[in-house]
Amino acid sequence: MTILADESSRHLRPFRIDVPQEELDDLHERLDRTRWPDELPGVGWAYGIPRGYLQELVRHWRHTYDWRAAEARLNRWPQFTTTIDGADVHFAHIRSPEPDATPLIMTHGWPGSIVEFTEVVGPLTDPRAHGGDPADAFHLVLPSIPGFGLSGPTRETGWEFKRVAAAFAELMERLGYERYGVQGGDWGAVISRELGRTLPDRVIGVHLNLLPNSAVTEEPHTDELDALDPAERARTLASWQRMREWSRDRQGYADIQSTRPQTLAYGLTDSPVGQLAWIAEKFKEWTDSDTCPEDAVDRDLMLTNVMLYWLTGTAGSSARIYYERAHAAYWGTPPEPSDTPTALADFAHDNFIPVRHIAERTNRIVQWTTYDRGGHFAAMEQPELLVGDVRRFFRSFRRASPRSA
Repeated sequence: MTILADESSRHLRPFRIDVPQEELDDLHERLDRTRWPDELPGVGWAYGIPRGYLQELVRHWRHTYDWRAAEARLNRWPQFTTTIDGADVHFAHIRSPEPDATPLIMTHGWPGSIVEFTEVVGPLTDPRAHGGDPADAFHLVLPSIPGFGLSGPTRETGWEFKRVAAAFAELMERLGYERYGVQGGDWGAVISRELGRTLPDRVIGVHLNLLPNSAVTEEPHTDELDALDPAERARTLASWQRMREWSRDRQGYADIQSTRPQTLAYGLTDSPVGQLAWIAEKFKEWTDSDTCPEDAVDRDLMLTNVMLYWLTGTAGSSARIYYERAHAAYWGTPPEPSDTPTALADFAHDNFIPVRHIAERTNRIVQWTTYDRGGHFAAMEQPELLVGDVRRFFRSFRRASPRSA
């Protein structure tokens, strides 16, 4: 996709988060008036997020959580908006103090946001200040996906991941980066891979913490298993088992967002507790956690992430990316191959178990690292591991890649 824009729309507008107090007052009033449903005894998380846990989390949100502190923390990052393909795209642009740093665009997923990257920005942009090698520095671009949070809501149909990737390519061009790396998980992984696939002359490498189309979606045949070494055979079977469990117990949110995102949006946009429950459940199910999301992620960071959905009213528009992909002409077709060097940081408790012999059918895998801890929100759960993996991958590209225009 080629994006055409006149010069006025290419302007980068400085942006600062400044939520009016009346919006926070409205949130508090809604939290105080929550109408709680009944709950079956002794079912834990099996039917969804437990009422007792959610009530305690809401009390913290209402009486202890400090949005103004979170707002100030986010505003430490230089932020901008720009209009691309009819959408207002928000992004943070944190340049490294190292002039020869590698440009890197990092993309979040659903139900995430740029808040996911809070703990990795410092070590990636300024490794010298964090005990690392200054040669490992990055200039970071952290966009909000169109329709999500501060890049939303979108105003027209068709914002599926290929269109997002084209918009982010335009963003990097406007910033003057001719060659750069990409990184992402969840939808960020799908978008990042598409950037690498379509722009191999610009993208030096694709680093992912989720690899699309690399899990086992159908029961493997005996002859296929017999051709694998024992470790790959065991991983293939484990991938199939996890996929079966996912289809049975965890697929429902995606089916709803792929078919009726507008209907869902009424409840989530009207009820902050509904919005919180919809997201916090995923932070429990998709992370390396035992009893609650806070086993894996910082509670206030999770709430700040939820706030970006609530304050912008983008529950519905962020869900639409599922609908747009499921109704795109390419839906159901095999993935298009990518020849751009690709790395996977495989965290043990992510949603799916990737299998290398499947991944290599359509990706040029040059680095594959499996970690025994961490889950779907790797930048929040295991920031040090993710930073180390990103650094290791991009070291090989230093000499071959000019930095910025």
